[in-house]
Amino acid sequence: MGITQTEQLKNRNAATWASVIEHRFVRELTAGSIDDKVMASYLIQDYRFFEVFLSLIGAAIAQADNLAAKLAFGRFAGSISSDENTYFTRALAALGIDERQFNQPPDTLATAGFKAIMQEAAGSGSYAAILSVLNVAEGSYFEWASANAAPLPENFIHAEWITLHNNPEFAAFVHFLRSELDRVGPEHEALCEDIFRRAITLEKDFFDSVY
Repeated sequence: MGITQTEQLKNRNAATWASVIEHRFVRELTAGSIDDKVMASYLIQDYRFFEVFLSLIGAAIAQADNLAAKLAFGRFAGSISSDENTYFTRALAALGIDERQFNQPPDTLATAGFKAIMQEAAGSGSYAAILSVLNVAEGSYFEWASANAAPLPENFIHAEWITLHNNPEFAAFVHFLRSELDRVGPEHEALCEDIFRRAITLEKDFFDSVY
């Protein structure tokens, strides 16, 4: 069996992918030693593109070419609209971030870039483009979270962010994203390469920016 489309994309961007999986942010988060100010900065910026991310999932539902895929994206939309959204509100409250503090800092360049690439993919009408962004955003998170699964930090802010990205349902969704990109990506190789490369670079920049 030959190398898959997703594996090719990861291999072509191996250095940047590794820099995300092994980032200082990941090491400190999973050790439970991350500074509250850094975690607050991260969560504020990450929550800034939550709405755009939901729109990207909506575009995936619209562009998916079969019912099973549409249902998978629908289930995922329901999950992040409940479990993940609730986590953000609880974690920000625990860190003492009120509405004024949330709205005060401007978007970082990385946050603005992530919003832009999600909007670009969602508006492209290309299922392959959408899958390329999602395989970076969700695939990289699953990889670092599953590599640092235990023992979990005591603070729920750290522990739940890990378990939200390392559980059987999320693992199944990431496997689904990979299989879908492997299925439709080869016909759009240049597009997938461009989107994937820019997205993983933005992921690294996003982690860098919270410091």
